[in-house]
Amino acid sequence: MAGYSEFYFNVDSGYLEGLVRGFKAGILTQADYANLVQCETLEDLKLQLQATDYGSFLASETGSLTVSVIDDKLKEKLVTEFNYFRNHSFQPLTTFLDYITYSYMIDNVILLITGTLRGRPIAELLPKCHPLGSFEQMEAVSIAQTAAELFNAILVDTPLAPFFQDCLSENDIDELNIELMRNKLYKSYLESFYKFCEEQGNTTEEIMCSILAFEADRRAFIITINSFGTELSKEDREELYPTCGKLYPEGLRLLASADSNEQVKATAEYYAEYKALFEGSASDSKDKTLEDNFFEHEVKLNVLAFMNQFHFGVFYAYVKLKEQECRNVVWIAECISQRHRTKIDNYIPIF
Repeated sequence: MAGYSEFYFNVDSGYLEGLVRGFKAGILTQADYANLVQCETLEDLKLQLQATDYGSFLASETGSLTVSVIDDKLKEKLVTEFNYFRNHSFQPLTTFLDYITYSYMIDNVILLITGTLRGRPIAELLPKCHPLGSFEQMEAVSIAQTAAELFNAILVDTPLAPFFQDCLSENDIDELNIELMRNKLYKSYLESFYKFCEEQGNTTEEIMCSILAFEADRRAFIITINSFGTELSKEDREELYPTCGKLYPEGLRLLASADSNEQVKATAEYYAEYKALFEGSASDSKDKTLEDNFFEHEVKLNVLAFMNQFHFGVFYAYVKLKEQECRNVVWIAECISQRHRTKIDNYIPIF
């Protein structure tokens, strides 16, 4: 019955898909952002946000409003919505939603290890972790001295366990090994998520595999650019590239042998989608950075996910669009707070 699965999609997931499309209608528009950038204080920003779907989400904050408070409340609202989806979902949507949280878990583990390495107390680090990626064993992460110890003592019973197989080593955890661990975890995670979406077939496969392929290629480009001038060898660099993107295999081989930003750009020119992103970035501060162009392209892919029906991609797209919206609001709030209005328009609009 696999070929007819879309006919039965609404039986288990129709209500949640309708709900997430309703939530998507509440994402801030260009007109909303035009009002936000006119605000003179964070209190003004709070009032403007009350006129949107955010409503009175800051009503309980009676003290002095800060950017960190706004950031925390934005994340809290997103997590509340996401948990509602997950709590009311059936398989395989439940597993799909779990996969969305794994990337935040990886970031949280790396943040805790890095902070502990720098002598920061765990109580100070936990509030900085993303709430979408929280898990019971998080507090114990700080006691690990090697990657193998981290896995065997703490992470073996967490959903991240399958992704740690390529990261196990007896090397002491230091700054370089932490970055290698992060990239290996993301590689395993993306490849596993990509395979899961392929198994779902139909529109979910079509939409999600395209989005995850872009995410894999973005990581390959960024890993390559960030490795220049470091101790990382070309062989080790190639092992960090996710193999589920459009660059695989020839593009990844070219990136692995690249020695400069120009060679990375030359590789991107073989792919029309990425050529445009590199051409639109420049080192001049007036122009958008490559990272900005990647974020803009990600937004476009996630918006396009809503053009089709009967698939799980809308849940992933909604979380990522809301995440970008949170970054936009926090950016505007920072500019207002620091009275640095010249760059207040440097956010990435969604609609």
